[in-house]
Amino acid sequence: MEFLNSIMTWVMKKRIHEVELFMKYPHEVQSELLHRLVYRARNTKFGKKYQFEELKTYEAYKNRVPLFSYEQIFPYIDELLKGDQNILWPTEIRWFAKSSGTTNDRSKFIPVSDEALEDCHFKGGKDLLSIYLNNNPESRLFTGKNLSVGGSQQVNQFDNNSNSFYGDVSAVIMKNLPFWVQIIRTPSLEIALMDEWENKIEAMAQATLKEDVTSLSGVPTWTVVLLQRILDITGKSDISEVWPNLELFMHGAVSFVPYRPLFEDLIKSPKMNYVETYNASEGFFGIQDQLDSNEMLLMLDYGIFYEFIRLEDADKEQPETLRLHEVQLHEVYELVITTNAGLWRYRIGDTIRFTSLSPYRIKISGRTKHFINAFGEELMIENAEKAVAEVCKRMGVTVDNFTAAPKHLEHRKSGAHEWIIEFGKAPTDIEDFANQLDDEIRKINSDYDAKRQKDIALQRLIIHPVSKGTFYNWMRKRGKLGGQNKVPRLSNSREYLEDLLEMIK
Repeated sequence: MEFLNSIMTWVMKKRIHEVELFMKYPHEVQSELLHRLVYRARNTKFGKKYQFEELKTYEAYKNRVPLFSYEQIFPYIDELLKGDQNILWPTEIRWFAKSSGTTNDRSKFIPVSDEALEDCHFKGGKDLLSIYLNNNPESRLFTGKNLSVGGSQQVNQFDNNSNSFYGDVSAVIMKNLPFWVQIIRTPSLEIALMDEWENKIEAMAQATLKEDVTSLSGVPTWTVVLLQRILDITGKSDISEVWPNLELFMHGAVSFVPYRPLFEDLIKSPKMNYVETYNASEGFFGIQDQLDSNEMLLMLDYGIFYEFIRLEDADKEQPETLRLHEVQLHEVYELVITTNAGLWRYRIGDTIRFTSLSPYRIKISGRTKHFINAFGEELMIENAEKAVAEVCKRMGVTVDNFTAAPKHLEHRKSGAHEWIIEFGKAPTDIEDFANQLDDEIRKINSDYDAKRQKDIALQRLIIHPVSKGTFYNWMRKRGKLGGQNKVPRLSNSREYLEDLLEMIK
């Protein structure tokens, strides 16, 4: 394995030069990419409808092709699900990444082309390792195996079209990985792609106990569940006692800020590293490229062309879009993508903000529909998670999961934000925690602070602490265990909160 580690490290580092090129020439790379995507799809059904043959500039593309939500582009995707081809993209679409969506309960089926697999998802995975090895030259990552806590995959049942498949994006990737990656990963595909999540966790734990695991990858929520189960089985207090050579956790899908204390409690090794990625069903967008910062480098040569919508315009049906050179530092934008799987000017629903413009680095702010703005306070997920992390650190507390929603104004009563929190390590005084969390949000969000003045519009937030396993049981009840499914942190609606409160009763 030492020889393999040396070879793989050398191969991975060769990519760094290309990354440096798109960092140096971002606008040229993106312009060329858009031209190439439009040209390749000119003879598709979509390309003919919008006369791609005539589109030679970004302005022409922007003026001709409207912005699409999932619901608006679905009629084209539906044709693909039924087996038709050359609809959105010229090459055959056989795979679909199934996403529960975080704005409603409806499943989304995102087309995944061979180009998207090879030039986006796989390339993102390889680049993550390349950047990590470049930052950690003494790494021995390839002397052991990667444990990926992925999703599930099954045959597509639409109109008996057995030639296409769907699954969580992690499962789609796993099923199509090149042979050399299959050699260095664990557990077997049979276990990794199991559909029933509780049995899957048990099978994964038993199958990987005696492996030499050097890296983990997956959604923090479900990785924690697996690690805790492994400690239960082994009777150990530290995952480093089970996997002494573990050095890296590659994570994404949800903010790692509230989870970091949990992982540091489970994995006490000083050599442990954490690298954040921005990898969604629709594509691989960003990688943490610096040792001392969790900002992510926006990856510009993955077959994805980017546009951005100012947050204040996000509710408009066809808002004005900005190109990369027009964005401003620290502003929040909704992400719009055009991809090599046939998503054209697609509104993904995520919001980001730029932390650097040279090179372009970003942080995920949340979802366009996953924030609380019942009183004009515009509380983003990023604000909430930062406040929770700060108060937890200060009070020596850990939080496993939380969700929050507005408690609306009543006659002669101010409104409030109502939280349900599942603590890993609970505070001795829940009222003190609530006071400190409320104060921290006021420091972070000036609009929230303004609404809290003298309790006129908003009273101090309300917290309902719940027993361990509550969110897990709630997700199971909703059929949302595992994979890319995640607990909705904030919602302008009380739907999730009321459902949880009812379950607790």
